[in-house]
Amino acid sequence: MVNELRYLTESASQTAGPYVHIGLAPNAAGFDIFEKHFGNVLAGPDTKGERIRIEGRVIDGAGTPLRDALIELWQANAAGKYNHPADRQNKAVDPSFRGFGRACSDFQSGVFAFETIKPGAVMGRNGMPMAPHVNLWIVARGINVGLSTRMYFSDEQEANAADPVLNLIEWEERRKTLIGVREQHAGKVVYRFDIHLQGPEETVFFDV
Repeated sequence: MVNELRYLTESASQTAGPYVHIGLAPNAAGFDIFEKHFGNVLAGPDTKGERIRIEGRVIDGAGTPLRDALIELWQANAAGKYNHPADRQNKAVDPSFRGFGRACSDFQSGVFAFETIKPGAVMGRNGMPMAPHVNLWIVARGINVGLSTRMYFSDEQEANAADPVLNLIEWEERRKTLIGVREQHAGKVVYRFDIHLQGPEETVFFDV
């Protein structure tokens, strides 16, 4: 048996494939099979904090928006507290805020969006405060392993300048790939954040 195992070769790697939505976001694919869906609306009517919309595209190395990407987002509430037992900060959990959501890129335009609130600053493991940010995980056809990144906020310049994670990135141009740009659309606050998988504008991804 041991000798036989020596001749086994590694199986071919697989990407998320064209059916990722059926497994992770079936409602977007037209399948109503879950009692509860993890949608792109994270905040309820009683959620505390500034209401924002995060909007962007996942763009491949040729500059083409992916129309079958799935993006997960998780974040702290307006006080900077995650709704998770591992967050031991002495801050209150907002019971009306889920803090986690899934969005699919639009099958026509490639645009994804989240309706949420702007998070507060979170204390890092080293005791240093982290600038307000959201965590993102991206899967799509052609991606072997899900990609993790962050989006910081363009109107938090002082906090961003002191953020321990952003300061690990040596070049300013690379840090800019993690900044969502604040805009106003129809009276609503929108942060624009495109995720580039390859190329000169490639987004910084984290090995987590």
